[in-house]
Amino acid sequence: MIQSMTGYGKAIVQLPSKKITVEIKSLNSKSLDLNTRVPSSYREKELVMRDRLAKSLERGKVDFNLYVEVTGEATTTKLNETVVKEYMSQLRNVVDGDEVELLKMAVRMPETLKTEREEIDEAEFKVIMNAIDDALVHINKYRTDEGKVLEDDFLLRSKKIASLLEEVITIDPQRMDNVKERLRKAVSDLKENVDENRFEQELVYYLEKYDITEEKVRLQNHLNYFNQSIQSNDSNGKKLGFISQEIGREINTIGSKSNFAPMQQLVVQMKDELEKIKEQALNVL
Repeated sequence: MIQSMTGYGKAIVQLPSKKITVEIKSLNSKSLDLNTRVPSSYREKELVMRDRLAKSLERGKVDFNLYVEVTGEATTTKLNETVVKEYMSQLRNVVDGDEVELLKMAVRMPETLKTEREEIDEAEFKVIMNAIDDALVHINKYRTDEGKVLEDDFLLRSKKIASLLEEVITIDPQRMDNVKERLRKAVSDLKENVDENRFEQELVYYLEKYDITEEKVRLQNHLNYFNQSIQSNDSNGKKLGFISQEIGREINTIGSKSNFAPMQQLVVQMKDELEKIKEQALNVL
C-alpha cells in the first residue's frame, strides 16, 4: 500500500481560557522539508514538536502551524504602574488637568505596557502534543486515501503499457517479414548475383540486430515487479521511480530497434503512459 506525500490535517482543542489550533499541510519533496510556525512562548518546545512530526511524516514539504487564541481573562500584558505614575508626575509640571486626563496622556507614552513571559504549563503542553497527534492521524489518513487514488492510476497505466506490449508482440512477426523483404529488395536492386549462403548469413545477422525478444521479456518482468512493489509494505516513491527508469530503458530500446512505423507508434503510446507514471511517482511517499 502506497501513501501520497500530499495531505492535510487539523485539530482544535478548547481550554478554559485558550483555543488551540494545530494545522499540518504537506506536499511532495525529495526529503523532509519541515517549516514550523509556533508562538514565541512555545519556542523552547519547538524541537520536541518537530521530532514528533518528522517521525510520523518521514518525507515531504511540511508546513506546521500552531495557533493559540486567548479566549478568557488571562493575559500576559500588564500595565507598568511605576512608569505610568512617573509620566503623570512629569505631566503635572507641564500642563494643568485632572487625574483622568493626565492618565489618558500617560498611557500613550512608551513602555507603559509590559509583556511578562509566561512559563509553559506542562499539562497544557501535553494537550498540545495530543492535538498534534490527532492532526497527524488526519493527515496520514489523507495521505493513505490519496495513495489509493495513485495506486489505481498506476495499475491502470501499467496495464495499458502491458496491453500495448501485447500489440507489439503480435505485430513483431510482420515487422521481421518486412525487414527480410527490404533486405531482399535491396540486394535485388543491386542487379548482381550473390552467394545465397552468404546472403542468409547476413540476413540472420540483421535479424538478430533487430530482435527485441529480450527487451519484451525484461519489460514484462519490470511491469510485474512494478505492480508487486505498489502493493508491498515497503513500497516507496523512490523505488517506484527506479523501476520506472528500467521500464523506460526497455521501451526506448524497443523503439530504436523497431524500424517499423506501426510498432513505433505503439512505443510512443507506451512512453506517454510511462511519463504519467513518473510524474505521479514523485508524489509517493
